[in-house]
Amino acid sequence: MDFQVVVLAGGTSKKLVPLVSKEVPKALLPVANRPVISYVLELLEQSNLKDLIVVVEGEEAAVRVGGWISGAYVDRLHVEVAAVPEDIGSAGALRAIAPHLTASDILVVSGDLVCDVPPGAVAAVHRRHDAVSTTMLCSAPVSGPAEFGTSGAKDKVKKPSRCNVIGLDPTKQFLLHIAAGTEVEKDIRVQKNILRAVGQMIIQADLMDAHLYAFKRAVLQEVLDQKEKFQSLRQDVLPYLVRTQLRSEVLANTSLQAEENGEAKVSSQNNQVVLSQLLANASTTSFHELYAMGPNGSAHGLKVKRTHKCCVYIASKNKYCARLNSIQAFSDINRDVIGEANHLSGYSFSAQNNIIHPSAERGSKTTVGPHCMLGEGSQMGDKCSVKRSVIGRHCRIGSNVKIVNSVVMNHATIGDGSSIQGSVICSNVQVQDRVVLKDCQVGAGFVVSAGSEYKGESLAKKEKGQSQ
Repeated sequence: MDFQVVVLAGGTSKKLVPLVSKEVPKALLPVANRPVISYVLELLEQSNLKDLIVVVEGEEAAVRVGGWISGAYVDRLHVEVAAVPEDIGSAGALRAIAPHLTASDILVVSGDLVCDVPPGAVAAVHRRHDAVSTTMLCSAPVSGPAEFGTSGAKDKVKKPSRCNVIGLDPTKQFLLHIAAGTEVEKDIRVQKNILRAVGQMIIQADLMDAHLYAFKRAVLQEVLDQKEKFQSLRQDVLPYLVRTQLRSEVLANTSLQAEENGEAKVSSQNNQVVLSQLLANASTTSFHELYAMGPNGSAHGLKVKRTHKCCVYIASKNKYCARLNSIQAFSDINRDVIGEANHLSGYSFSAQNNIIHPSAERGSKTTVGPHCMLGEGSQMGDKCSVKRSVIGRHCRIGSNVKIVNSVVMNHATIGDGSSIQGSVICSNVQVQDRVVLKDCQVGAGFVVSAGSEYKGESLAKKEKGQSQ
Protein backbone atom coordinates (compact mmCIF):
# COMPACT_ATOMS: atom_id res chain seq x y z
CA MET A 1 0.00 0.00 0.00
CA ASP A 2 3.08 2.24 -0.23
CA PHE A 3 3.09 2.80 3.53
CA GLN A 4 6.37 3.01 5.34
CA VAL A 5 6.03 1.34 8.72
CA VAL A 6 7.81 2.66 11.82
CA VAL A 7 7.77 0.57 15.00
CA LEU A 8 8.64 2.64 18.08
CA ALA A 9 10.23 0.03 20.32
CA GLY A 10 11.37 2.25 23.24
CA GLY A 11 14.44 1.49 25.30
CA THR A 12 14.79 0.75 29.01
CA SER A 13 11.62 2.49 30.21
CA LYS A 14 11.87 3.84 33.77
CA LYS A 15 8.22 2.90 34.36
CA LEU A 16 9.12 -0.77 33.89
CA VAL A 17 12.09 -0.95 36.28
CA PRO A 18 13.09 -3.50 37.63
CA LEU A 19 11.59 -5.63 34.83
CA VAL A 20 13.76 -3.96 32.21
CA SER A 21 17.54 -3.71 32.34
CA LYS A 22 20.47 -3.19 30.00
CA GLU A 23 20.28 -6.89 29.21
CA VAL A 24 16.48 -6.89 28.69
CA PRO A 25 15.18 -3.71 26.99
CA LYS A 26 11.45 -3.13 26.92
CA ALA A 27 10.95 -4.64 23.44
CA LEU A 28 12.31 -7.98 24.64
CA LEU A 29 10.16 -8.29 27.80
CA PRO A 30 8.44 -11.68 27.62
CA VAL A 31 4.71 -12.06 27.04
CA ALA A 32 3.82 -15.77 27.24
CA ASN A 33 7.57 -16.43 26.86
CA ARG A 34 7.85 -14.40 23.63
CA PRO A 35 9.34 -10.89 23.35
CA VAL A 36 6.52 -8.35 23.35
CA ILE A 37 7.72 -6.82 20.06
CA SER A 38 7.07 -10.15 18.31
CA TYR A 39 3.31 -9.53 18.62
CA VAL A 40 3.51 -6.30 16.59
CA LEU A 41 5.90 -7.80 14.03
CA GLU A 42 3.58 -10.74 13.39
CA LEU A 43 0.56 -8.44 13.20
CA LEU A 44 2.31 -6.36 10.52
CA GLU A 45 3.44 -9.47 8.68
CA GLN A 46 -0.17 -10.71 8.56
CA SER A 47 -1.18 -7.41 6.92
CA ASN A 48 1.64 -7.93 4.38
CA LEU A 49 3.50 -4.91 5.80
CA LYS A 50 7.00 -6.37 5.75
CA ASP A 51 9.30 -3.40 5.18
CA LEU A 52 9.86 -1.88 8.62
CA ILE A 53 11.98 0.62 10.51
CA VAL A 54 12.27 -0.40 14.18
CA VAL A 55 13.35 2.56 16.32
CA VAL A 56 15.07 1.74 19.61
CA GLU A 57 16.23 4.23 22.26
CA GLY A 58 19.90 3.68 23.14
CA GLU A 59 22.69 2.04 21.14
CA GLU A 60 23.04 -0.98 23.41
CA ALA A 61 19.31 -1.72 23.44
CA ALA A 62 19.21 -1.33 19.64
CA VAL A 63 21.94 -3.95 19.22
CA ARG A 64 20.07 -6.42 21.42
CA VAL A 65 16.69 -5.85 19.76
CA GLY A 66 18.23 -5.93 16.28
CA GLY A 67 20.07 -9.15 17.07
CA TRP A 68 16.90 -10.86 18.24
CA ILE A 69 14.83 -9.68 15.23
CA SER A 70 17.43 -10.72 12.67
CA GLY A 71 17.50 -14.22 14.15
CA ALA A 72 13.75 -14.64 14.56
CA TYR A 73 12.54 -13.07 11.29
CA VAL A 74 15.27 -13.92 8.80
CA ASP A 75 13.75 -14.21 5.28
CA ARG A 76 10.35 -13.08 6.63
CA LEU A 77 10.66 -9.32 7.20
CA HIS A 78 12.94 -6.58 5.95
CA VAL A 79 13.78 -4.68 9.12
CA GLU A 80 16.07 -1.68 9.55
CA VAL A 81 16.87 -1.04 13.22
CA ALA A 82 17.60 2.62 14.01
CA ALA A 83 19.12 3.70 17.33
CA VAL A 84 18.04 7.11 18.66
CA PRO A 85 18.97 8.91 21.91
CA GLU A 86 17.12 7.91 25.08
CA ASP A 87 14.15 9.85 26.45
CA ILE A 88 13.47 11.89 23.32
CA GLY A 89 9.85 10.77 23.09
CA SER A 90 7.87 9.38 20.16
CA ALA A 91 7.88 12.66 18.23
CA GLY A 92 11.60 13.09 18.88
CA ALA A 93 12.24 9.56 17.59
CA LEU A 94 10.44 10.32 14.32
CA ARG A 95 12.34 13.59 14.01
CA ALA A 96 15.61 11.69 14.43
CA ILE A 97 14.84 9.23 11.62
CA ALA A 98 13.30 11.81 9.25
CA PRO A 99 15.91 11.19 6.49
CA HIS A 100 14.76 7.55 6.33
CA LEU A 101 11.10 8.49 5.75
CA THR A 102 10.33 8.79 2.03
CA ALA A 103 6.85 7.33 1.42
CA SER A 104 3.78 9.54 1.08
CA ASP A 105 2.18 7.89 4.13
CA ILE A 106 3.71 6.57 7.34
CA LEU A 107 2.23 3.94 9.65
CA VAL A 108 3.55 4.41 13.20
CA VAL A 109 3.04 1.53 15.64
CA SER A 110 4.09 1.23 19.27
CA GLY A 111 6.31 -1.79 19.81
CA ASP A 112 4.52 -2.58 23.09
CA LEU A 113 1.12 -3.11 21.44
CA VAL A 114 -0.48 -6.53 21.80
CA CYS A 115 -3.61 -6.71 19.69
CA ASP A 116 -5.45 -8.54 16.92
CA VAL A 117 -6.66 -5.53 14.92
CA PRO A 118 -5.16 -5.56 11.39
CA PRO A 119 -3.06 -2.42 10.78
CA GLY A 120 -4.05 -2.68 7.12
CA ALA A 121 -7.60 -1.68 8.10
CA VAL A 122 -6.28 1.57 9.62
CA ALA A 123 -4.19 2.24 6.50
CA ALA A 124 -7.25 1.68 4.27
CA VAL A 125 -9.38 4.19 6.22
CA HIS A 126 -6.52 6.71 6.06
CA ARG A 127 -6.29 6.42 2.28
CA ARG A 128 -10.05 6.44 1.72
CA HIS A 129 -10.48 9.74 3.55
CA ASP A 130 -7.22 11.26 2.29
CA ALA A 131 -6.55 12.05 5.94
CA VAL A 132 -3.61 13.84 7.51
CA SER A 133 -3.78 11.48 10.49
CA THR A 134 -5.78 8.38 11.32
CA THR A 135 -5.79 7.13 14.90
CA MET A 136 -6.75 3.64 15.96
CA LEU A 137 -9.03 3.61 18.99
CA CYS A 138 -10.09 0.51 20.87
CA SER A 139 -12.05 -0.34 24.00
CA ALA A 140 -10.08 0.52 27.12
CA PRO A 141 -8.75 -2.69 28.73
CA VAL A 142 -9.65 -3.62 32.27
CA SER A 143 -6.79 -3.79 34.72
CA GLY A 144 -5.84 -5.78 37.78
CA PRO A 145 -5.96 -9.44 38.80
CA ALA A 146 -9.07 -11.43 37.95
CA GLU A 147 -11.03 -13.14 40.73
CA PHE A 148 -9.01 -16.32 40.81
CA GLY A 149 -7.11 -18.41 43.21
CA THR A 150 -6.50 -16.17 46.22
CA SER A 151 -8.27 -15.68 49.51
CA GLY A 152 -8.25 -11.95 48.85
CA ALA A 153 -9.99 -12.31 45.50
CA LYS A 154 -13.04 -10.38 46.65
CA ASP A 155 -11.08 -7.12 46.65
CA LYS A 156 -9.22 -7.94 43.45
CA VAL A 157 -11.92 -7.13 40.90
CA LYS A 158 -10.62 -5.89 37.57
CA LYS A 159 -10.84 -2.12 37.18
CA PRO A 160 -11.09 -0.15 33.93
CA SER A 161 -7.74 1.45 33.25
CA ARG A 162 -7.37 5.18 32.88
CA CYS A 163 -8.05 6.29 29.32
CA ASN A 164 -8.62 9.30 27.10
CA VAL A 165 -11.53 11.68 26.68
CA ILE A 166 -12.25 11.60 22.96
CA GLY A 167 -14.59 13.77 20.90
CA LEU A 168 -15.98 12.33 17.66
CA ASP A 169 -18.32 13.62 14.97
CA PRO A 170 -21.80 11.98 14.80
CA THR A 171 -20.60 9.48 12.18
CA LYS A 172 -17.60 8.49 14.37
CA GLN A 173 -15.23 8.94 11.45
CA PHE A 174 -13.48 12.16 12.46
CA LEU A 175 -11.45 12.93 15.58
CA LEU A 176 -12.48 16.33 16.96
CA HIS A 177 -10.94 16.32 20.44
CA ILE A 178 -8.49 14.20 22.39
CA ALA A 179 -7.22 14.60 25.96
CA ALA A 180 -4.88 12.14 27.67
CA GLY A 181 -5.86 10.57 30.98
CA THR A 182 -3.65 12.94 32.94
CA GLU A 183 -5.55 15.95 31.56
CA VAL A 184 -9.04 14.64 32.20
CA GLU A 185 -9.52 16.38 35.56
CA LYS A 186 -8.97 19.75 33.90
CA ASP A 187 -11.70 21.69 32.12
CA ILE A 188 -12.24 20.30 28.66
CA ARG A 189 -11.93 23.05 26.08
CA VAL A 190 -13.16 22.37 22.58
CA GLN A 191 -12.58 24.54 19.52
CA LYS A 192 -15.65 26.64 18.72
CA ASN A 193 -15.16 26.37 14.98
CA ILE A 194 -15.07 22.57 15.12
CA LEU A 195 -18.22 22.46 17.27
CA ARG A 196 -20.00 24.80 14.87
CA ALA A 197 -18.89 22.69 11.95
CA VAL A 198 -20.24 19.38 13.20
CA GLY A 199 -23.30 20.66 15.04
CA GLN A 200 -22.81 18.08 17.78
CA MET A 201 -19.95 16.10 19.21
CA ILE A 202 -19.96 12.65 20.79
CA ILE A 203 -17.71 12.51 23.85
CA GLN A 204 -16.41 9.07 24.89
CA ALA A 205 -14.22 8.12 27.83
CA ASP A 206 -14.22 4.36 27.21
CA LEU A 207 -11.80 4.34 24.28
CA MET A 208 -8.03 3.97 24.33
CA ASP A 209 -5.58 5.51 21.91
CA ALA A 210 -3.81 2.32 20.80
CA HIS A 211 -0.68 4.15 19.58
CA LEU A 212 -1.21 2.94 16.04
CA TYR A 213 -1.34 5.92 13.67
CA ALA A 214 -1.26 6.64 9.98
CA PHE A 215 0.17 10.05 9.01
CA LYS A 216 0.62 11.97 5.80
CA ARG A 217 4.40 12.21 5.85
CA ALA A 218 4.75 15.74 4.45
CA VAL A 219 2.39 17.22 7.07
CA LEU A 220 3.89 15.22 9.93
CA GLN A 221 7.41 16.33 9.04
CA GLU A 222 6.29 19.94 8.69
CA VAL A 223 4.82 19.85 12.22
CA LEU A 224 7.92 18.15 13.65
CA ASP A 225 10.17 20.74 11.98
CA GLN A 226 8.13 23.75 13.08
CA LYS A 227 7.33 22.56 16.60
CA GLU A 228 10.73 21.62 17.93
CA LYS A 229 9.45 21.29 21.50
CA PHE A 230 6.92 18.60 20.58
CA GLN A 231 8.12 15.32 22.13
CA SER A 232 5.06 13.07 22.14
CA LEU A 233 2.83 12.02 19.24
CA ARG A 234 -0.10 11.40 21.59
CA GLN A 235 0.25 14.47 23.81
CA ASP A 236 1.66 17.04 21.38
CA VAL A 237 1.43 16.20 17.68
CA LEU A 238 -1.99 14.55 17.52
CA PRO A 239 -3.84 17.17 19.64
CA TYR A 240 -2.20 19.91 17.54
CA LEU A 241 -3.38 18.34 14.28
CA VAL A 242 -6.88 17.86 15.75
CA ARG A 243 -7.02 21.48 17.00
CA THR A 244 -5.98 22.96 13.67
CA GLN A 245 -8.33 20.96 11.42
CA LEU A 246 -10.54 23.88 10.43
CA ARG A 247 -7.96 26.62 10.68
CA SER A 248 -8.18 28.47 7.39
CA GLU A 249 -5.62 30.90 6.14
CA VAL A 250 -6.69 33.98 4.18
CA LEU A 251 -3.95 35.21 1.87
CA ALA A 252 -5.56 38.38 0.42
CA ASN A 253 -5.70 41.97 1.76
CA THR A 254 -7.37 40.90 4.96
CA SER A 255 -5.89 38.45 7.40
CA LEU A 256 -7.11 35.69 9.62
CA GLN A 257 -4.94 35.24 12.67
CA ALA A 258 -4.92 31.65 13.91
CA GLU A 259 -4.10 31.49 17.57
CA GLU A 260 -1.90 28.79 19.03
CA ASN A 261 -4.91 27.19 20.71
CA GLY A 262 -6.62 26.76 17.35
CA GLU A 263 -9.39 29.35 17.84
CA ALA A 264 -9.63 32.00 15.17
CA LYS A 265 -9.90 35.79 15.43
CA VAL A 266 -11.34 37.27 12.23
CA SER A 267 -10.32 40.81 11.42
CA SER A 268 -12.97 41.82 8.90
CA GLN A 269 -16.66 41.33 8.19
CA ASN A 270 -15.85 39.88 4.76
CA ASN A 271 -13.78 37.18 6.34
CA GLN A 272 -16.50 36.45 8.84
CA VAL A 273 -18.94 35.88 6.00
CA VAL A 274 -16.60 33.51 4.24
CA LEU A 275 -15.70 31.66 7.42
CA SER A 276 -19.31 31.40 8.56
CA GLN A 277 -20.33 30.13 5.12
CA LEU A 278 -17.54 27.58 5.30
CA LEU A 279 -18.77 26.43 8.68
CA ALA A 280 -22.47 26.56 7.83
CA ASN A 281 -21.80 24.51 4.74
CA ALA A 282 -19.85 22.10 6.88
CA SER A 283 -22.65 20.89 9.14
CA THR A 284 -22.96 17.76 7.03
CA THR A 285 -21.05 14.58 7.91
CA SER A 286 -18.35 15.54 5.40
CA PHE A 287 -17.64 18.76 7.26
CA HIS A 288 -14.05 18.78 6.04
CA GLU A 289 -15.12 19.56 2.49
CA LEU A 290 -14.53 23.30 2.14
CA TYR A 291 -17.04 25.82 0.89
CA ALA A 292 -16.95 25.70 -2.92
CA MET A 293 -14.12 27.97 -3.93
CA GLY A 294 -14.07 27.89 -7.69
CA PRO A 295 -11.33 26.40 -9.88
CA ASN A 296 -8.39 28.23 -8.30
CA GLY A 297 -9.52 27.85 -4.70
CA SER A 298 -10.51 31.49 -4.27
CA ALA A 299 -13.77 33.27 -3.46
CA HIS A 300 -14.65 36.90 -2.86
CA GLY A 301 -11.01 37.80 -3.57
CA LEU A 302 -9.89 35.55 -0.73
CA LYS A 303 -7.73 32.49 -0.86
CA VAL A 304 -8.40 29.81 1.74
CA LYS A 305 -5.86 27.16 2.61
CA ARG A 306 -7.33 23.68 2.33
CA THR A 307 -8.27 22.21 5.69
CA HIS A 308 -7.04 18.79 6.78
CA LYS A 309 -8.80 15.77 8.22
CA CYS A 310 -8.04 13.80 11.36
CA CYS A 311 -9.79 10.46 11.13
CA VAL A 312 -10.29 7.50 13.43
CA TYR A 313 -10.53 3.76 13.05
CA ILE A 314 -12.51 2.29 15.95
CA ALA A 315 -11.82 -1.40 16.56
CA SER A 316 -14.80 -3.57 17.37
CA LYS A 317 -15.32 -4.43 21.03
CA ASN A 318 -14.55 -8.11 20.53
CA LYS A 319 -10.98 -7.30 19.49
CA TYR A 320 -8.13 -7.51 22.01
CA CYS A 321 -5.93 -4.45 22.37
CA ALA A 322 -3.52 -3.54 25.17
CA ARG A 323 -0.18 -1.80 25.62
CA LEU A 324 2.63 -3.02 27.82
CA ASN A 325 3.36 0.40 29.29
CA SER A 326 3.34 -0.35 33.03
CA ILE A 327 4.18 -3.18 35.44
CA GLN A 328 0.46 -3.79 35.97
CA ALA A 329 -0.06 -4.01 32.20
CA PHE A 330 2.82 -6.51 31.95
CA SER A 331 1.04 -8.81 34.41
CA ASP A 332 -2.39 -8.25 32.83
CA ILE A 333 -1.24 -8.96 29.28
CA ASN A 334 0.67 -12.08 30.26
CA ARG A 335 -2.44 -13.37 32.02
CA ASP A 336 -4.72 -12.47 29.08
CA VAL A 337 -2.53 -14.04 26.39
CA ILE A 338 -2.66 -17.41 28.16
CA GLY A 339 -6.32 -16.83 29.08
CA GLU A 340 -9.13 -15.09 27.23
CA ALA A 341 -6.85 -13.82 24.42
CA ASN A 342 -4.94 -17.07 23.95
CA HIS A 343 -5.43 -16.93 20.16
CA LEU A 344 -2.67 -14.28 20.22
CA SER A 345 -0.08 -16.52 21.86
CA GLY A 346 0.68 -18.64 18.79
CA TYR A 347 0.68 -21.78 20.97
CA SER A 348 -1.58 -24.83 20.96
CA PHE A 349 -3.38 -25.31 24.27
CA SER A 350 -3.91 -28.72 25.89
CA ALA A 351 -7.24 -30.29 26.86
CA GLN A 352 -6.63 -28.74 30.31
CA ASN A 353 -6.45 -25.32 28.59
CA ASN A 354 -2.81 -24.77 29.46
CA ILE A 355 0.60 -24.94 27.73
CA ILE A 356 3.16 -27.34 29.16
CA HIS A 357 6.28 -27.82 27.07
CA PRO A 358 7.00 -31.52 26.40
CA SER A 359 10.47 -31.14 27.95
CA ALA A 360 9.14 -29.67 31.23
CA GLU A 361 9.10 -31.97 34.28
CA ARG A 362 6.58 -32.04 37.14
CA GLY A 363 6.88 -33.93 40.44
CA SER A 364 4.13 -36.04 41.98
CA LYS A 365 0.91 -34.28 43.08
CA THR A 366 2.00 -31.08 41.31
CA THR A 367 -0.84 -29.30 39.52
CA VAL A 368 -0.58 -26.74 36.74
CA GLY A 369 -4.04 -25.24 36.30
CA PRO A 370 -5.83 -23.86 33.23
CA HIS A 371 -4.54 -20.55 31.79
CA CYS A 372 -0.99 -21.43 32.79
CA MET A 373 2.24 -21.88 30.88
CA LEU A 374 5.28 -23.97 31.80
CA GLY A 375 8.27 -23.31 29.56
CA GLU A 376 10.85 -25.52 27.90
CA GLY A 377 13.21 -27.44 30.18
CA SER A 378 11.66 -26.20 33.44
CA GLN A 379 11.46 -28.55 36.44
CA MET A 380 9.00 -28.55 39.34
CA GLY A 381 9.23 -30.61 42.54
CA ASP A 382 6.42 -32.43 44.35
CA LYS A 383 3.14 -30.97 45.65
CA CYS A 384 3.41 -27.66 43.79
CA SER A 385 0.45 -25.60 42.63
CA VAL A 386 0.45 -23.14 39.73
CA LYS A 387 -2.60 -20.99 38.91
CA ARG A 388 -3.02 -18.28 36.24
CA SER A 389 0.75 -17.92 35.83
CA VAL A 390 3.50 -18.02 33.20
CA ILE A 391 6.71 -19.87 34.02
CA GLY A 392 9.62 -19.36 31.64
CA ARG A 393 12.30 -21.67 30.27
CA HIS A 394 14.78 -23.68 32.34
CA CYS A 395 13.39 -22.68 35.72
CA ARG A 396 14.07 -24.79 38.83
CA ILE A 397 11.15 -24.88 41.24
CA GLY A 398 11.35 -26.87 44.50
CA SER A 399 8.62 -28.77 46.36
CA ASN A 400 5.51 -27.37 48.05
CA VAL A 401 5.71 -24.13 46.03
CA LYS A 402 2.58 -22.08 45.29
CA ILE A 403 2.59 -19.68 42.32
CA VAL A 404 -0.57 -17.63 41.67
CA ASN A 405 -1.23 -14.78 39.20
CA SER A 406 2.49 -14.37 38.57
CA VAL A 407 5.13 -14.29 35.84
CA VAL A 408 8.41 -16.16 36.35
CA MET A 409 11.01 -15.46 33.66
CA ASN A 410 13.75 -17.76 32.33
CA HIS A 411 16.39 -19.48 34.49
CA ALA A 412 14.75 -18.49 37.78
CA THR A 413 15.13 -20.70 40.87
CA ILE A 414 12.42 -20.93 43.55
CA GLY A 415 13.18 -22.84 46.76
CA ASP A 416 11.02 -25.32 48.70
CA GLY A 417 7.93 -24.08 50.51
CA SER A 418 7.85 -20.66 48.87
CA SER A 419 4.67 -18.77 47.97
CA ILE A 420 4.61 -16.34 45.04
CA GLN A 421 1.43 -14.33 44.49
CA GLY A 422 0.70 -11.44 42.09
CA SER A 423 4.42 -11.02 41.46
CA VAL A 424 6.98 -10.83 38.65
CA ILE A 425 10.21 -12.82 39.03
CA CYS A 426 12.79 -11.77 36.43
CA SER A 427 15.47 -13.92 34.78
CA ASN A 428 18.19 -15.61 36.86
CA VAL A 429 16.53 -14.66 40.17
CA GLN A 430 17.14 -16.98 43.13
CA VAL A 431 14.23 -17.20 45.55
CA GLN A 432 15.51 -19.30 48.45
CA ASP A 433 13.42 -21.64 50.66
CA ARG A 434 10.21 -20.55 52.47
CA VAL A 435 10.02 -17.10 50.90
CA VAL A 436 6.64 -15.32 50.72
CA LEU A 437 6.22 -12.70 47.97
CA LYS A 438 2.94 -10.87 47.40
CA ASP A 439 2.54 -8.18 44.72
CA CYS A 440 6.32 -7.81 44.29
CA GLN A 441 8.72 -7.36 41.39
CA VAL A 442 12.14 -8.99 41.65
CA GLY A 443 14.77 -7.69 39.22
CA ALA A 444 17.11 -9.91 37.20
CA GLY A 445 19.78 -11.79 39.15
CA PHE A 446 18.48 -10.77 42.59
CA VAL A 447 18.74 -13.24 45.50
CA VAL A 448 15.79 -13.32 47.93
CA SER A 449 17.11 -14.80 51.17
CA ALA A 450 15.47 -17.79 52.85
CA GLY A 451 12.45 -17.22 55.09
CA SER A 452 11.91 -13.58 54.06
CA GLU A 453 8.49 -12.08 53.41
CA TYR A 454 7.77 -9.09 51.16
CA LYS A 455 4.56 -7.38 50.15
CA GLY A 456 4.30 -4.71 47.45
CA GLU A 457 8.09 -4.37 47.15
CA SER A 458 10.40 -3.82 44.19
CA LEU A 459 13.60 -5.80 44.76
CA ALA A 460 16.59 -5.25 42.49
CA LYS A 461 20.37 -5.24 42.47
CA LYS A 462 21.93 -1.77 42.52
CA GLU A 463 23.27 -0.74 39.14
CA LYS A 464 26.78 0.69 39.11
CA GLY A 465 26.74 4.39 39.97
CA GLN A 466 23.10 4.28 41.02
CA SER A 467 21.73 4.75 44.51
CA GLN A 468 18.77 2.60 45.49
